Amino acid sequence: MSNKHFKYLVVVCVIIVTLIIGGTQEVCAQCQTCKANVETNLATGGTIGLGINSGIFYLLAMPYLMVMGLGILWYYSRKKKKRASLES
Repeated sequence: MSNKHFKYLVVVCVIIVTLIIGGTQEVCAQCQTCKANVETNLATGGTIGLGINSGIFYLLAMPYLMVMGLGILWYYSRKKKKRASLES
């Protein structure tokens, strides 16, 4: 893949991710038990439930970010090996 194609692919991926992140609405990704506990905690003046959605999204994103990181490492190691084989 040429450098021009790689830059084009990166730009397209950045645009897609921006549209996905910018176009999402706030969702409540909780089971009914968790939701009931958080509502009860907030009603009694607690602060435990304030960041529960952020925590759920954090846990959801981590596997994808790790796979993406491994993919980037794999891509650059293959690219480095290919350059080394072409030079020798």
